Amino acid sequence: MLLRHTHTEILPREALTVNPAKTCQPVGAMYASLGIHNCLPHSHGSQGCCAYHRSALTRHYREPVMAATSSFTEGSSVFGGQANLIQAIDNIFTTYDPDIIAVHTTCLSETIGDDLYQITNKAVKEGKVPPGKHVFHANTPSYVGSHVTGFANMTKAMALYFSKSTGVHNGRFNIIPGYVEPSDMSEIKRLAREMGIRPILFPDTSDVLNGPQTGKYKMFPQGGTPLEDLVSTGDSMGTIALGPLASADAARALDGKWHVPCRVEDLPIGLSATDRFIDALRKAAGVSVPDSITRERGQLLDIITDMHQYFYQKKVALAGDPDHLIPLVEFLVQIDMMPIHIVTGTSGKAFEKQIQALTAHLPCKVNVKAGGDMFMLHQWIKNDPVDLLMANTYGKYMAKDDDIPFVRFGFPILDRVGHSYFPTTCYRGGMRLLEKILDVLLDRMDRDAPEERFELVM
Repeated sequence: MLLRHTHTEILPREALTVNPAKTCQPVGAMYASLGIHNCLPHSHGSQGCCAYHRSALTRHYREPVMAATSSFTEGSSVFGGQANLIQAIDNIFTTYDPDIIAVHTTCLSETIGDDLYQITNKAVKEGKVPPGKHVFHANTPSYVGSHVTGFANMTKAMALYFSKSTGVHNGRFNIIPGYVEPSDMSEIKRLAREMGIRPILFPDTSDVLNGPQTGKYKMFPQGGTPLEDLVSTGDSMGTIALGPLASADAARALDGKWHVPCRVEDLPIGLSATDRFIDALRKAAGVSVPDSITRERGQLLDIITDMHQYFYQKKVALAGDPDHLIPLVEFLVQIDMMPIHIVTGTSGKAFEKQIQALTAHLPCKVNVKAGGDMFMLHQWIKNDPVDLLMANTYGKYMAKDDDIPFVRFGFPILDRVGHSYFPTTCYRGGMRLLEKILDVLLDRMDRDAPEERFELVM
């Protein structure tokens, strides 16, 4: 394998990325669009771009991901894609009849400077958008940002385009879940409802990318945030944004446009981050935390207590998205593990400062890099080996090369199933996350144990 040639000498690299720890903005924008009921994502660029974005999501979720494209040719690349997009809008509403078309840009359309606001308005004036139907857009060039910022841009666009205010509170709360799995979105809704809160979760990919097998194909599954809920977000009593990078912009847009007060929290991964999320819900709605949720928290604590000796001072390497890694590092530190190599492909010095603060008391050097890549992570591991690697599927090559126990976490996961059905957020998700970590650590102990230490009961 080529990774076996990774060298330990770390040299400065400013203009070269090797094995990126991210993918491009349109993937995240397409994922966010799928979280609106009866919405068809549309890629304003070439067929190849759209095919890649659909393929990335389809392989991760094992579900058919539908999206349209402007199908740029050489002529579109020179003279602009206006004619292609207007024709596409007409074709889509005539043939597929979605309620909403969510247009995102690509490298090509951004480079030539297509004005999507002007183009979509022209489509409306020419009668290409039927009454009661909608077209909105987000700018998501692939040459900046990542799938997380693409998700954020599309989510902000839907908040600005659809939200309205009647001046009368609807008694509901907006929750922007961040770039998480459909299973996590279901879990976040469940906890809110358990506390007596009627949430408007947007976007919401539950029952879209983790629906049941019925034997019948539906282009637009039953899930997704209903249009009337999106419109009603301007009347909500408040907004809780989970994940500063993926969700904060949309929450602040609602605050700026309709004065819906917002609060930005970390993704509820692990104990303390979930505590903060529950406390934010409690304060925002003025309700008490029910015993059922307190019981789930106690179960998570019980697992930590029972299995602490297997976590203690195990060194961990991590790669993923900033919104995931910050609460995950906090959780690992709380259970006395030592995350010592942390890489995200998304740029941002604030991320590095937060990780450094969370790991400042560890008795070892901690490497952290925003805008880094998997090659850098592998070099760190070569120089200072770890007991556990947590990353997306691409981490399996490092795990195999260096014989490291490996937990798949984040996006994309291409070689396993379950992530779209079983959450890793909130207390129940924390229990599953600990189970996955324990499984690989204890499997390694069993594999390496001499016969006299091969225990029946751990």
